[in-house]
Amino acid sequence: MEIILEYGLVFLISACVFGFFMAWGIGANDVANAMGTSVGTRALTLGQAILVACVFEFAGAYLAGGEVTSTIRKGIIDPTILSGSPNLLVYGMLSSLLAAGTWLLFASFKGWPVSTTHSIVGAIVGFAAVGISFDAVIWSEVTTIVASWLTSPFLAGVIAFLLFKSVQILILNTNNPFANAKKYVPVYMFLVGFVIAMVTFIKGLKHIGLDFSLQESLGYSFAVGVAITLLGTAFLRSVENVSKQRGDTELDGVERVFAVLMVITACAMAFAHGSNDVANAVGPIAAVANVVLSGGEVTAESMMPWWILALGGSGIVAGLIMLGYRVIETVGKNITELTPSRGFAATLAASITVVFCSGAGLPISTTHALVGAVLGVGLARGISAINAGVVGRILISWLVTLPVGAGLSVIFFFVFKGIFG
Repeated sequence: MEIILEYGLVFLISACVFGFFMAWGIGANDVANAMGTSVGTRALTLGQAILVACVFEFAGAYLAGGEVTSTIRKGIIDPTILSGSPNLLVYGMLSSLLAAGTWLLFASFKGWPVSTTHSIVGAIVGFAAVGISFDAVIWSEVTTIVASWLTSPFLAGVIAFLLFKSVQILILNTNNPFANAKKYVPVYMFLVGFVIAMVTFIKGLKHIGLDFSLQESLGYSFAVGVAITLLGTAFLRSVENVSKQRGDTELDGVERVFAVLMVITACAMAFAHGSNDVANAVGPIAAVANVVLSGGEVTAESMMPWWILALGGSGIVAGLIMLGYRVIETVGKNITELTPSRGFAATLAASITVVFCSGAGLPISTTHALVGAVLGVGLARGISAINAGVVGRILISWLVTLPVGAGLSVIFFFVFKGIFG
């Protein structure tokens, strides 16, 4: 308690700095999951993708990021074990932020798309199990999180496979693909708007004082879906059935219709990504803030201050602007050949998976969801459409991330313990 009272302000400022650093790493690395497909399909230029992501990543983090943060900050560690030594919890959360942020910085410079969720969960489990006690970790919760890492790519892959099959049946493999694209794409637009709005209204806005009933959420979500459909349909009117050059790729009329849809799904994915992955940065900040502001009391239940979510959202945007282009190019061009119709199916499937898991309080890996979705689209075209070498390297980076995060966290934990006692 004395350490918390003496160094409370130092701990709080450090948590904000390290949390911003971690959020910066999320923006630099993991945002490729939101924008990589859009850039790879030529639906958006790199500059446009960064602009879209800045707006919707921040909105998702601030408006819908409160639910998942509860799992990160109080679901992995048993608070009762640390009730007599709150300083150890503070050291651990600071170590976790610094460890995960360091690994993300390194991976981003290399252009490796790694899981930020792996990084922070591995870091928290590492310091708790090694630095405090094996029993300090709530292993049942960790098991649930790890299971979500396995189920999310499978779920996203199945959804993407079915979505792209529907595109093939309704549009691509018909006698008049262009006319059918203009006919059915507005339906997909409605689906995007409705799904994202529904989960946001039901789960995401409670921490800012807005709590809607199921009927209200359905009504508002339907209205959002209709609004997005009308907006998208207005853009579709200007699309003609002629091929045009987009960057180094030529898109025919059908793919240009899907490019309009791809912009909408990119916004949805950015929102979904911000809502899920902001927890990786702000959860530990909230844990430190709650201990410091309560004078050393370790509690299981705590509020998420608005300014912490805003800090996390700002960090994501900063990292995206400064270094996000490296991983965006890796994800957008190397896993499989993407067109707007394929990218739409992958992005929407991943965003549906992420948003629903976020609403359920599961901090899943957006990387896993998107790679699973891209693989689903590839399998819909045949196994030869997938670059197995790139996928293999991504899988190896996933396996390395968790132990690296845990190892760095243990080192930093003992450094903080040596400095402050």
